[in-house]
Amino acid sequence: MELGIGKSSIVKALAETCGRSQKEIYRQFKDLGDLGLVAQASRLSQSMLLKPDALTVTKVFNTFLAKESGQNSREKKKNHIKSLLLAATDCEPLYLTRLLQKELRIGASEQTLLSALGQAAVYSEEHAEPPPEIQSPSEEAAKIVKQVYSVLPDYDKIVCALLSDGVWRLPTTCNFTPGVPVGPMLSNAITSVSKTLNKFQNVGFTCEYKYDGERAQIHYMENGSIEIYSKKAERNTKKFPDVAAAVARLKKIAVSSFVMDCEIVAYDRAKQKILPLQVLSTRARKNVAASDIKIDVCIFAFDLLYLNGQALLKENLQIRRKHLYASFEEESGFLQFATSITSNNAEEIKKFLDESVNASLGDTLDLVPIGAFHGCGQRAGVYGTFLLACYDNDNEEFQTICKTGIGFSEKELEKCSARLRSKMIPRPTTYYRHAEKIKPDVWFEATEAWEVKASDLTISNVYQAAVDKVDSDKGISLRCPRLVRVRPDKVPEDTTSSEQVAEMFKDQKQNHPNKSKTTNKNE
Repeated sequence: MELGIGKSSIVKALAETCGRSQKEIYRQFKDLGDLGLVAQASRLSQSMLLKPDALTVTKVFNTFLAKESGQNSREKKKNHIKSLLLAATDCEPLYLTRLLQKELRIGASEQTLLSALGQAAVYSEEHAEPPPEIQSPSEEAAKIVKQVYSVLPDYDKIVCALLSDGVWRLPTTCNFTPGVPVGPMLSNAITSVSKTLNKFQNVGFTCEYKYDGERAQIHYMENGSIEIYSKKAERNTKKFPDVAAAVARLKKIAVSSFVMDCEIVAYDRAKQKILPLQVLSTRARKNVAASDIKIDVCIFAFDLLYLNGQALLKENLQIRRKHLYASFEEESGFLQFATSITSNNAEEIKKFLDESVNASLGDTLDLVPIGAFHGCGQRAGVYGTFLLACYDNDNEEFQTICKTGIGFSEKELEKCSARLRSKMIPRPTTYYRHAEKIKPDVWFEATEAWEVKASDLTISNVYQAAVDKVDSDKGISLRCPRLVRVRPDKVPEDTTSSEQVAEMFKDQKQNHPNKSKTTNKNE
């Protein structure tokens, strides 16, 4: 569930709870750079005649999930926050506020939590005995929980199954289920077709176009209901009633249930032409009536994960694609299969890659703007250059990788500048890794994802991307980075990781050794 609570609601609740003005709250936030610290300081300085009942996990959980809609829903949500802040003591205001903002930042990633769940199950008295063939129970249990979560990302189901049947039976008790979106598999970038062919010799490769749209997972249940999920597992069913209608109409009669992986792309049916993502982003985001749709879309299907009550995740891609092609009728501009070839011939694959690039498809890096420098001359009044970062999963931090001011139209630059001004913070957060030499005029909260193209990657004395993965004290930077587009379908933590940046650099170094030089100290 999305809590649907913004910063302004939290500030209002905090001001009313602590008897302070909103201006005071914002002033202190500008100094501290963390609304959680402001909440903690405000509560600690406030004396109370009567001490409220202590907060419990159940009370906090139920209050967070309280559903409010209709008239005065925002006021009701604010009052829920106030009830928690009034009862909060010690460090509780700090973490309650950060939870509401989705910025807990305690140095523990989701993978850490999943490992802990597996190990806790091993140490529980009832299910302590592992199967005889398992040599390292704790490590194996962590792997099992992570694997199950990847196909059934539902803590309620997983924890209940661990408590009732233990970790060793978890793959049996928790399976891929229609109606629960499975996390998409992430890819590894490569810089050479020949390198891939050498790594996986004597096998065929399936190559597909990379479409400029929104990734979607379409679930069709046995009862005929349909749910459409985004890459971030958000329910988009009401955003795409035309997509739901198309898959229901174009599935074959024998198909009673399925889960399809696809890309939803804006499409000009008269010209039979794919339109850019910016066009798709102009569609309304919720409660869309089919009669009001002005931007048509086409479904480009490339995988089938579930069919007629059977999960296909453990089947190989060739079998899954056979099921996909046999289960749906293609109709131009409504539902088409992704353009693809299967080959192990380097020249044929290279030709197909060139065709896809010429069709405006290609691979890039997704990065996060965390700072900016004021523009001058023709760019006076807007930001001239932006500081970009990649995300490091191990340390849960954003690491600087480059600056860019190229690829923006005047109108786009004005829009980006206006959006990011509302996200300004007084100083870089503790989870921004940057060199002291880089001092942008302003810093931003990490809120956006930008797609960026560059000529190549290079070792840097200044930028911190993948600093401990390629060189102990140097990071990786991009040469000639250029903005391609803003990615509203991605959150900052889902952007290109430092691990991927390091892998891309290693691939480049192996295939193009002359490109992998150290930048000068000012670059």
